[in-house]
Amino acid sequence: METQIIPKQNNIPPFDSHAIKILRIEYFGPSYKTYYQDQITEKIIAQLLKKISDGTNVYLYLDPDGEDDWLEVNCDGQWIALGFWGDSGKNNYFSYNPAFADSAEQILTENFSDKRFFTNLLSGGQSPIPKIQAIPDIQSGLNAVEYFIRTGLFFPGIDWLHESQ
Repeated sequence: METQIIPKQNNIPPFDSHAIKILRIEYFGPSYKTYYQDQITEKIIAQLLKKISDGTNVYLYLDPDGEDDWLEVNCDGQWIALGFWGDSGKNNYFSYNPAFADSAEQILTENFSDKRFFTNLLSGGQSPIPKIQAIPDIQSGLNAVEYFIRTGLFFPGIDWLHESQ
């Protein structure tokens, strides 16, 4: 597996603030609600962004069938973690926290209870998310989520970790 750090940029390209590129929204956790392409409105997006900042887990799909190309968003009000699964898991992106860059080796020990290296967030409801893949700046994370919703692209205003096979 190859990894690459994509550093954040200061200049954010303009985008259509009313475009909607995602084709499906699935909440993971209480409510387990799914919205399909024709149901995704500005009102639903505003509600989604509010729920994220309050703390929730949600999947945002570029694939209408929900099989590939999705952004998983996990937030507990203290940390926000973004993880993109693409090309059937061969091309993945994660929000990246450079403050924990030296923790990669400790994460491999899989001592998930070690709160020095892991958040309380759970990917897919079961796998603890390491702090190296989560950021404490909730607003920047929300900006990244909205940018993905509107463009289908990764927000250049945060650091990303790219893993490919």
